[in-house]
Amino acid sequence: MAYEKIELLIGGKWTNGTSGVTEPVINPATEEVLGHVPHASAADLDAAMEASLEGFRVWRAKTAVERQGIMEQAARLIEERKEAIAENLTLEMGKPFGEAKLELDFTISVMRWYAEEGKRAYGRVVPPRVPGMRQMVMSEPVGPVAAFVAWNFPGVNVIRKIAGALGAGCSIIIKASEETPATCVAIARCLQDAGLPDGVLNVVFGVPDDVSRHLLASRIPRKLSFTGSVPVGKHLQKLAADTLKRCTMELGGHSPVIVFDDADIAKTAQAAAATKFRNAGQVCVSPTRFYVQDNVAGQFADEFAKAASAIKVGNGMDEGVTMGPLIAERRLAVIQDFVDDAVNSGAELMMGGERIGNQGYFYAPTVLNNVPETAKIMFDEPFGPVAPIASFKNFDDVLERANRLEFGLASYLFTNNGARATAFGEQIEAGMLAVNSFMVSTPETPFGGINESGYGSEGGIEGLDAYLRTKFITETGV
Repeated sequence: MAYEKIELLIGGKWTNGTSGVTEPVINPATEEVLGHVPHASAADLDAAMEASLEGFRVWRAKTAVERQGIMEQAARLIEERKEAIAENLTLEMGKPFGEAKLELDFTISVMRWYAEEGKRAYGRVVPPRVPGMRQMVMSEPVGPVAAFVAWNFPGVNVIRKIAGALGAGCSIIIKASEETPATCVAIARCLQDAGLPDGVLNVVFGVPDDVSRHLLASRIPRKLSFTGSVPVGKHLQKLAADTLKRCTMELGGHSPVIVFDDADIAKTAQAAAATKFRNAGQVCVSPTRFYVQDNVAGQFADEFAKAASAIKVGNGMDEGVTMGPLIAERRLAVIQDFVDDAVNSGAELMMGGERIGNQGYFYAPTVLNNVPETAKIMFDEPFGPVAPIASFKNFDDVLERANRLEFGLASYLFTNNGARATAFGEQIEAGMLAVNSFMVSTPETPFGGINESGYGSEGGIEGLDAYLRTKFITETGV
C-alpha cells in the first residue's frame, strides 16, 4: 500500500504550507524514504492559532453529547481503517505489525473513553451561607491547546492529547513527530471525515524548537501538553511560563523492577523480558533497572536471557518478528555506549551487545548481569533493548536504590507478601506502581509521573480535568 500523504492541517484544509521546506521520513527497518514532511512557516503557525481560536468557539458551544457523537464516529473510522494505519505505523516507527495493531486498539479505546467522559465534566452546587443565594462550581474548557508528542507511540501519544482536548471541549494544535507523522495524519483525516468542525484540530510539523517557541509565545494557546524527554520538557515549561499556560508534562523515566525471592521467578523473568523488549525498549514506562533478591538473582538472569534469546528481530512487516529496529541511526551509538560503559564497569554481557547487520537500525536484545550501581545505564534512561540486572539483599536496600534517581514515572514490584507490597507502595517515589504485573496504563486510569518525570496525568478523570478550568458563580436574588 502507499504511504500516507503527509500534509499540514490548518483551519480544516490540508496544505503543504508556505515555507517550501520538507524533510524525509525514513523507514528504520530498510532506510528507504517513505515520504516527506512539510514544515510550517511562522505564517502557517499563526494561521493555525487563529483557526484554533475560531474552532474553540464553535466546539465549546456544542453539547457534550454532540461532541461525543463526532468522536465516536471517528473511533469507528479508525477501526475500519486500522489495517492500513497500522501498516503505516510499522513502516515509519519499525515496531512489529501486531504491536502496531494493538496500539491502534488502545488508541480507539482512548478516543471512546474521553468521548464518553466528556459528558461527565460535572460541577456542583454549594449550600450558601446567605438566604436567597445560589453558589455554583462549574468546569469549562481551558481553551485552545498546543501539544507536542514523541515518536515512540505515534497513535497513543497523539490520541491522548487530541481526545483529552476534544472531550473537554477544547480545540488543539498538535505537532506530531516528524519521524512518525503518518499515524497522526490518518487520525486527523478520520476526525475530519467524522464531521469535526474546521479549526478544532490543526496538525503542524517543523523544526521542534522553532515551532514550540512560536506557539508558546502566543497567548492564544491556553494549555501546553507534552510527551517527551526531561530536558525538552523543562525547556517548554520555561517557554510556557511567560504566558502562564497550564501544563501537563509526561516526561522520561527509569523504571525499577524489584523481584523478591517469594515471587515465581521463571514466570516473572519471562514477563519481564517480553515487556522489556516491547517496541525495542523504546517505551517511557519500559522496565529499565532490574533488582533481584540475591539468592534468586542467578536464576532470574538465566531465565530472562533464555526468554530474550527467543525474540526474533527484523522488519516489523515480516511474519513472526517480535522486535523491530531502533527509530534512527543516531540511537545505535547511544545504545552501544551504554553497553560498553556497563561492561567496562564490571557487568557481565550475557547476550547481545551489538548491532545486527548493516541495513536498518537493528540492535540485538541485550542482557547485562551484575551491573554495578555506578554504570551509566543505572543513572540514565537507555530507551532501547538493553536490560541491566543487579542483586539486592533486603527491603530497605532495594527501596533506597529504587528511589535514588530523580525520575518517578513507573515502578514494578514482584512479591507474594501483601504487607511488603503495601509498604513498598507507600514509599516508592513513582506516579505508577504495578504489583505482580507490568500493567500501568489503561484509557480509564491516570498515566503520569512525579519529580523529574513530570506532572499531571493523561487518562482517567484526571486526564480530562487537565483540559478543564474551574469557575465559581454566585447568584443572589434581586
